[in-house]
Amino acid sequence: MDRAEDGVPIAELLDERRHLLDVASWMLGGARDADGVVDEAYRRWYGLSGDERDGIGEPRAWLARVVGGICLARLAPPERRPARPGPHGMLEEELSGVLLDALDSLSPAERAAFVLDDVFGTAPGAVADIVGQTGPECVGPADQVRDDLRARRARPATVRQHDAVAHAVRQACTAEDTEHLASLLAPDVTAFFDGGGKVRALVEPVHGHVRVARSMMRLLAGRPHTTLDTHSVNGRTGLVVRYDRQVAAVISLDIADHHVVRVWVILNPDKLRSWNPGRH
Repeated sequence: MDRAEDGVPIAELLDERRHLLDVASWMLGGARDADGVVDEAYRRWYGLSGDERDGIGEPRAWLARVVGGICLARLAPPERRPARPGPHGMLEEELSGVLLDALDSLSPAERAAFVLDDVFGTAPGAVADIVGQTGPECVGPADQVRDDLRARRARPATVRQHDAVAHAVRQACTAEDTEHLASLLAPDVTAFFDGGGKVRALVEPVHGHVRVARSMMRLLAGRPHTTLDTHSVNGRTGLVVRYDRQVAAVISLDIADHHVVRVWVILNPDKLRSWNPGRH
């Protein structure tokens, strides 16, 4: 299976993270610790092997189950906490198995009451971090790659050429014209997707103009409330993707000989905070 075509559209990425934050907030009785819980769930996702991730039929449901298990473990009275904390703690395994059914059958307010009152009878303040920290697999733009690119390319694009190609890329993406987009990319183009381990971005770089075009089209697949505009990115014309008026991705382009030779897609919510003032 071509994993370049398995990327997740922007709208789904944001909706998924918002859903997980809602679940964590409902379970914990507030939003204060929700970000940490969701980040831990994504760390566990990226802690899986590629084959393990491929074997999960519904990643969003899997992540919701993990979020619920983490929340339930954090809310447990001390005597019911696992003796050996970790991603496979006994309490999480037992309780997360019924999480999805409970979430589906209860309203948001009822969900919080169910967990906090009916199950544990504790206040939201009884929270302890029992989950070990693991490093996520994440792909970020590397300065040395940029340096290598500039050293290899004898004829970098002028400002006018860069702008023309960037605008053409936007038009091809907006028109969902994969063939035209591929023609604007160099045959050996590479795309990097930086999700920071906090959204389900592609983990490995994508190589080749056809595969990169497909991966970009998949990411930018038309959805209501999704817009794509040109904008200055790192001093050159790039692309900004907004979903429901929130900046969901920033794309910078390295261009030489009238073709895009590198694509850098920033999806990491932390790196996008400066693009979304007033949003948390």
